[in-house]
Amino acid sequence: MARNVVYPLYQLGGPQLRVFRTNFFIQLVRPGVAQPEDTVQFRIPMEMTRVDLRNYLESIYNVPVAAVRTRVQYGSNKRRDHRNVRIKKPDYKVAYVQLVRVSWPAPAGPPRGSLQLCPWGCLCQRRCAGAQGAPMRPDLRAAVQRQAPHKVALRHGLGVSVVALGARERWGAWGTSQRPAIL
Repeated sequence: MARNVVYPLYQLGGPQLRVFRTNFFIQLVRPGVAQPEDTVQFRIPMEMTRVDLRNYLESIYNVPVAAVRTRVQYGSNKRRDHRNVRIKKPDYKVAYVQLVRVSWPAPAGPPRGSLQLCPWGCLCQRRCAGAQGAPMRPDLRAAVQRQAPHKVALRHGLGVSVVALGARERWGAWGTSQRPAIL
């Protein structure tokens, strides 16, 4: 059941009533346990019912819904404050929405020859400097030959990208003083 909304009284000559969005907030969350492909998990307010959620998804987002299942998740009660008193997190409702199966057309692959894998493992629209046999800068060639490509950055046609970061996929893995130079 939605919360009660108080509309202003209409007076002749006054502005027309506005249409307000619902005051429910739902969160799409990643399930902790693997779910079927057609099932989506939401965190919803405790006051929201299955029918409310179905109408919300179908009316606002035009998402066809096959079934809705809900459960109430008990909030954690393990944490304690400085007086050793338990601090309970609030309960919340979890909804499992089964979507109507839609057969999507097979995605068309990229045209042949448009995207290609270069020797450093990145997808480029244009070939990298070393991939087409053009002479590479000596310091880049030495770094690639030493098999330390995570310390080298190359400029591609798509912008600057770090080459084959390996285990350190993000800039944050290096400290701010140890970031690889962008060439």
